[in-house]
Amino acid sequence: MNIYLVSLGCARNLVDSEVMLGHLTEARCTIIDSPEEADVIIINTCSFITSAVDESIDTILEMAEYKKKGTCRYLVVAGCLPQRFKEDAVPELPEVDLFIGTGGYERIAEEVNRLMAVDGRIGKATCLFPDPNSTSPARTHSPRITTTGPLAYLKIAEGCSRHCTYCIIPSLRGRYRSRSVADITAEAGRLIDAGVQELNLVAESTTDYGEDLGEPGKLAEVLETLSDQAPDAWIRFLYAFPDTLDDATIKLAADRENVCAYFDIPIQHASDPIIKKMGRHYTQADLKALFARLRKEVPGVALRTTLIVGFPGETEEDFQELLDFITEVEFDHLGVFTYSDSEEQASHALPGHVDEEIAQMRQDTLMAAQEEISARRNMARVGMVTKVLIEENPEEGVFIGRTFFQAPEVDGVTFVYGDGITVGSFVDVRITDAIVYDLSGEVV
Repeated sequence: MNIYLVSLGCARNLVDSEVMLGHLTEARCTIIDSPEEADVIIINTCSFITSAVDESIDTILEMAEYKKKGTCRYLVVAGCLPQRFKEDAVPELPEVDLFIGTGGYERIAEEVNRLMAVDGRIGKATCLFPDPNSTSPARTHSPRITTTGPLAYLKIAEGCSRHCTYCIIPSLRGRYRSRSVADITAEAGRLIDAGVQELNLVAESTTDYGEDLGEPGKLAEVLETLSDQAPDAWIRFLYAFPDTLDDATIKLAADRENVCAYFDIPIQHASDPIIKKMGRHYTQADLKALFARLRKEVPGVALRTTLIVGFPGETEEDFQELLDFITEVEFDHLGVFTYSDSEEQASHALPGHVDEEIAQMRQDTLMAAQEEISARRNMARVGMVTKVLIEENPEEGVFIGRTFFQAPEVDGVTFVYGDGITVGSFVDVRITDAIVYDLSGEVV
């Protein structure tokens, strides 16, 4: 049986896709990299914001064309979109044979085999929506097929218990549930044995790890254990919250060579009234103090954040505060989203919704300011020698990789010129040129 899987959305969703691939492979399915010859096509969807819903639906309809051609027998939709809309999605997407929510990934092979046992179309789609809270975050016995070359994402927890007013993740993924340290290190060992050179720890908030177990601040233990376990690999943690980033974690990033001095801290805004309306628990003063501390205490630190503009009630004064803030802090990397509204969000009921055109203008203004900051900070790196993880070799003598201060997918890359370089290896590179987001260099 040939299976083709499309993974949409975030890195956490990608991990779920890779686990599904593992279960399907164990069930003796053949995973292929093109939909043309697939018996079953699976789309693991995202529905966090409106644009993600649109992308998911467009992809489903695109893949449904292979059913019309007769090459694909069954279409499966998994993940956040069916979890969000449940049975309401069935009449809207009659092309789909099986909907699986976020609590049903472990049953993918069983359900696909059931589909294939049916002769012809099954009629109304089957729906499988186990409560995400009833599923264990443990991966001890979960097979996984990684798809990201020399790096891998390592999920340390499931769900979220924060309930930010603009976010529906708790309803899609359940409450925050930490994996055990032993479970995490066991999976890390398998990934390292398979040749992975960079472990990127992910969760809805990595710095909340352990709080549900009554052990706040436990992320530092995970980082220290992984650092000892894989001394030659990079260990990076993503999606940190400013109010749960503790002293021990900061110290590890400063002291451990293989724990990347890279802090991805999505602050969303810097105006105190907007931060409060978002349901987040810090102030602009807290943020300034935190980022100043990181610059002072962590040598060579790289800072990344993401922001939301156009949140209900955001005034020109609020936006100007945000612009002034990013100009002062000078993040190395920054992403900006316009506010996405839906009735399920608590923020939907807030007054003062911002016109989409104004929100778009604010996004453009922030990104223009960030371009200047990123270009200036990258130019300052010209002449430095830094380690680069090589990920691609698009043409002879040209390689693409990343430094410790470039996270996968969301930041820039480093172009490396030289010979005798192996994809998946670390090389020392002297930076010779910089543009807004990318660097170029030569092997030392």
